[in-house]
Amino acid sequence: MDTAIEILSHTMLMLAGQPLSWIEAFGFVTGALCVWAVAKQYSWNWPIGLVNNIAFFALFLGFGLYADASLQVAFFALGIYGWVTWSRRGRVLGASVVPIRRAGRVEAIVGSVAAVLVTAGVAVALSTFTDSVVPWPDAFILAFSLLATWGQARKILEQWWVWIAVDIVSIPLYAYKGLWLTALLYTGYLALCAYGLRRWMREFRRQDAGTPVPRETVAA
Repeated sequence: MDTAIEILSHTMLMLAGQPLSWIEAFGFVTGALCVWAVAKQYSWNWPIGLVNNIAFFALFLGFGLYADASLQVAFFALGIYGWVTWSRRGRVLGASVVPIRRAGRVEAIVGSVAAVLVTAGVAVALSTFTDSVVPWPDAFILAFSLLATWGQARKILEQWWVWIAVDIVSIPLYAYKGLWLTALLYTGYLALCAYGLRRWMREFRRQDAGTPVPRETVAA
């Protein structure tokens, strides 16, 4: 396993004077494909996301982003949950697309408070027990990405706003750590999140009006 990670961590090419590894390039491709598939409501976004989690776990661990590396493990578990939820709920409802919904007031409050508390707890732990030089943004990304992934699995519309906040914090963090392609990826994520938000809002309004969902939005 270590040998495989070492091989994948080798430099593939130099980008703007910075080394680009095979594993970062692989994470770029699978990550972009996954977010695009979520925006289109394709259920196969989940297995693509699981592969992406494995790639980024190895990448972040090697760069000392311990919270982000740990986050990939949680993402993997939530990815399995999301895959099962989208598939099961679609079958129960007799539809190939699980309906989009808004977050309830209690969900929004509890989720936000939990994410803030987790951010503070993880940041303190990173400052105390690791050599992390970016504990707070690393912790923020971990906590709010978990919140966003949970919302994504439940097809809650507001999860896109949380992802947008995560991307805004992630872009400068990864650039600071020299992960230029990953920073570029998260810039792409930001654009895809804006696209996904607009698309899901349109589908939500169509659902609310009782209009049939177009065939192009049917999950694969």
